[in-house]
Amino acid sequence: RFAVVNCWKPIHGAALDAPLAVCDAQTIDSSDMLETDLRYTDRTGEIYSFAHSEAHRWFYYPEMTTDEALLIKGYDSAPDRARFTAHTAIRPLGSNRDLPPRQSLEVRTLAFFD
Repeated sequence: RFAVVNCWKPIHGAALDAPLAVCDAQTIDSSDMLETDLRYTDRTGEIYSFAHSEAHRWFYYPEMTTDEALLIKGYDSAPDRARFTAHTAIRPLGSNRDLPPRQSLEVRTLAFFD
């Protein structure tokens, strides 16, 4: 078994503009997952996009600071576990559009299990 886990964090001040949001994997049905091509100049990759569902339960993390980080499991090879985490940046309705752009860092790691 292995998992891909991303560590995401702001690197210059609080992430006020477009904070990160993640969807509870228990609320995602496999029919919500849409295969999506990522086209590069030298290759084509693939990810999943997620169709909207009223069943989805989202959590967002406004005002994360540089001393905070979020771990996001992007993939798990175990079929009996949550396999993917839908995530995105959001701009809540009525939020201030004049905030400085978010600056963040995301590092992808691999975890192997016996």
